[in-house]
Parts: sequence; C-alpha cells; structure tokens
Amino acid sequence: MNRHILDPEVQDYINRHLSADVHQLALSKSPFEGITVAELANQIRAKNKAAKKLPSWYTREGIFYPPVLSIEQTSSETTAKYKSTLAIGTHLLDLTGGFGVDSLYFAKVMDTVTHCEINEELSQIAEHNAGVLEQHNLTFHSGDGLNYLHDHKSNFDTIYVDPARRSTAGKVFMLRDCTPDITAHLDFLLGKTRRIIIKTAPLLDITAGLKELSNVSEVHIVSVKNECKELLWLIDREQPTNKPLKIVAVTLNDTSKQFSFNKEEAEVPAVLAETDLGKYLYEPDTALLKSGAFNLIANTYQLKKLDPQTQLYTSDNFNSAFPGRIFEIVKLLTPAELKKQKALTGNVIVRSYPDKAELLVKRYKIKPDHEKFLIFTRSQASGNIIIEATIRQHY
Repeated sequence: MNRHILDPEVQDYINRHLSADVHQLALSKSPFEGITVAELANQIRAKNKAAKKLPSWYTREGIFYPPVLSIEQTSSETTAKYKSTLAIGTHLLDLTGGFGVDSLYFAKVMDTVTHCEINEELSQIAEHNAGVLEQHNLTFHSGDGLNYLHDHKSNFDTIYVDPARRSTAGKVFMLRDCTPDITAHLDFLLGKTRRIIIKTAPLLDITAGLKELSNVSEVHIVSVKNECKELLWLIDREQPTNKPLKIVAVTLNDTSKQFSFNKEEAEVPAVLAETDLGKYLYEPDTALLKSGAFNLIANTYQLKKLDPQTQLYTSDNFNSAFPGRIFEIVKLLTPAELKKQKALTGNVIVRSYPDKAELLVKRYKIKPDHEKFLIFTRSQASGNIIIEATIRQHY
C-alpha cells in the first residue's frame, strides 16, 4: 500500500483526472516522485468503478483503492446492507474480508466484526478505509481466516464467508471448487459459531449446493435491477432436521420486495389461462425465476400462466407487490399485421418464441421505445402470439 497516494496533491490529481483516458495517461510520466503512473491509473479506474457500486467510498475523501479486480469482485453497498440483516448475535467474523464492504456493513449492526484477509496489502487497504469511513468497531487480521479460527479460542455468533472459485472452466461449479472449501471445514466452522452465511455466485445450482451442505436453513436469492447478484446460504448449528428449507427471492431496487416459501410448497400444479390474456402481463424478476417456483408465483399473486413452459403470467388486476415488471396489454397482433405497420417501435421481448430478438427487430424494422413493448411469446390457448403492451411497473 503506497501511502504517498493519500497525499493531498495526489488525491487532487486523481479527482481532476477521473474523466481522463487512463490508457493515454499510462503512457505519460508520473508527476509524483515515489508513485508510478500505473498506480495513478489504477486509482482512477478503481474509483470510477466504485462510483455507482460504492457511493459511500466514492464520495469520501482519502479512500485508497485496491486493484480494479477487487472492486469488480466486491459486494455492492446495496447487497452488503441486505446481508447485514441476516447476521445474528453481536460478534461476527468475516473469514474472507477482501476490500471490506461486507465487513463494514456488518459492523453497522454488530458490536464487533473481525476482518480476515489473506492478502496483506488488501487487509491494510480495508483497515485504512474503515478509519476514513469512521467505522471503529472493526478489527483486522492479515492472514488465512481458517488459521485464525484454529489459533484463537474465541467463538463468534456469525461467520461470513465469500469463497473464491478456483476453477474458471465452464459455468457450472461446486462449492468444493472454491477457496476456502467450506464443505471440508463445515463441521469445524459450526463448532465456532451459531450461524454461517455463505455468499456464492448465482451460477451455483441450488439443488447442487444443498447436496454439498448440511444444516442449511435458508437460501436467499438476491437481484438488483433484474440482475441476479448472489446466493446467500444460511447455515444454522441448531437447525432442526425436520424444519423445511426456506427460499427467499429478494429484489433490491428503489423498492425492495421479497417472495419467500418453504421448498416443498413450490410443488403445486400450474394455473393456466383458459383464454389468452387478461388486462395485464406479469414478467417475474430474475430472482423469482432462479427460485424455480414457477407455479407458486401464479398462486401467490393470483395470476395465470400463459403456457406451462413460458414464465409469463396474466391477470385482470394490477398488483404492485409483484417482484418484476408489469405490462398493460394494448392488443394482440399476428405476424401479418405486424409486417403491415409502418415506423414500428417498441422494446422487443422474446419468451418461448421460435425466433431471436435481434432477428425480429431486423425483420420488422422495429425502432426502440422507452414505454412501448412488443412481446413475442407463446400461450397454451393460441400458440405463438405477439403482444403489444405498455410498461406499468419497472423492476
């Protein structure tokens, strides 16, 4: 950690060059002794990456930024704040602390938080920034979190871990492919805490994760603006063996919403629309889709599915509690009617339709529109259909 970067004149230079071309900057000579131009370029790039993701860091003077990859991999403030609601007790250990965003938000609700980070420089950066952000109930340990637990007799109410994937081949991965391997150390960790919170990428299959883990009480699927960001696995030492698993789909937008259910409740029959459509069309947020409770969604919000294989729903009623987009249906169109229209506009959505969106846009010469939508999908009643609709509720 090069502390010369924190000098006022260097910080002023970084702030004045936030809009600069860092590639061109990297070719120039550093204006500061003891600081390379590569270090300056990294601070600029990393701070720009933090602008929307970490506004509390971005707007605070004196923040030291790590390599850009650490900013890309860290939790956002939005998801970190949500995770802080899942901790229990008063003392928490962050086993893989990283840049420290999650630790800082846990510290806002816990009495003490211990941040472990195997990368010594990243540990120093996180400790410095916690001081700048005036969060003083954090302690920092530079080293392996599992070794820290083995070397200390202390127990914690909650242990949080964000294991890193070791394998980058393909999209499918298992928890045992991560570092640390929680599956190999689960019994030891449960002996040191009442609750473990594991963060994984949303690519991890929930069924596969449940086969690798024991004592899972809840799985939280977290999305922001219809992008699934992470899965959170809550493992409780005192979890009764006969207690049903709870799955929670969480959408963190301007208004946060939750859809929760016990796993066995998802096995309900589909409720299909006998005729094509009601007045409104419902499109679930990606967190709901990840939950797999396609039929339960219809039952919960009193909707009907268009088709067994199409995760779109319809109703004559508008329900703003629904986590996802809601469209007001204008009319149904046939391909022939669509082809006759001139200056056609609309955002194209394709669900269970035989053509891809880009081909349909080209074929019908469709120009984009902020509020109007053309939804190419399928219904059990009529087969392939085209719906013209306007947006009533965004994600």
